[in-house]
Amino acid sequence: MSLIETRTVTLNHAVDGPAEAPAILFSNSLGANLAMWQPQADYFKGRYRVVRYDQRGHGDSAVPAGPYSFAALGDDALALADALGIDRFHFVGLSMGGMTALGLALDHPERLLSVTAANCVAGLPPEGRQTWDDRITAVRANGLEPLLDATLERWFTAPTRAARPAQMAAVRAMVAATPLEGYLGCCGAIKALDYAARLGEITVPMLFVAGTHDMGTPAAAMREMHAAVAGSEYVELDAAHVSNLERPDAFNAALDAFLARH
Repeated sequence: MSLIETRTVTLNHAVDGPAEAPAILFSNSLGANLAMWQPQADYFKGRYRVVRYDQRGHGDSAVPAGPYSFAALGDDALALADALGIDRFHFVGLSMGGMTALGLALDHPERLLSVTAANCVAGLPPEGRQTWDDRITAVRANGLEPLLDATLERWFTAPTRAARPAQMAAVRAMVAATPLEGYLGCCGAIKALDYAARLGEITVPMLFVAGTHDMGTPAAAMREMHAAVAGSEYVELDAAHVSNLERPDAFNAALDAFLARH
């Protein structure tokens, strides 16, 4: 892992795999960092140039003043690709990273070989925006510690939490280490998310990955997104919110098959 100065922000990133291979950029969820993609890096690095990065305000990337926007988060991904000399690439994002993926698919299709959006939504109803306002208020007052247990409960099913205590401890520590202002800045981006009406404009090859047990970004909502994007593909995994970590083998197999077609 290393820091790289881009035209937008300093980003922590890791690159694995052959320099001449097709590139995949992996984008993290709110409260996570590039470590969440380790199972995918291990799987794909033999055949792809795997680029993982910490979104702004997360991990070891810089923490600009917030709130942020998905236009800015998408531009960060493009700036990273530019800094690494990558013209076109596959983009894979989960939750906040999936929302970043939607913005790239809509506004920068010329840079994309394909887009995979996992466990995300394209917009929020008014009550959803209030939920994020409430979270911002709570986190600003009390930090992230009070949210950690509930976060793990949303991210993983109960059987997985019980069976993998070491992994749960690592994920908990990852969330706890997220810079507070970065977390809040990204909450601001999510609160303003408004791509739902534009999904029909997407023309790049698109894969949606949902979790059957995901309460935060329900599979039903992801099926609606899939229906709105002509020619898109849809996979539903036996997982909660962070499907790539809960079911890495199934996630990797679905992504591998999709990438092979594009």
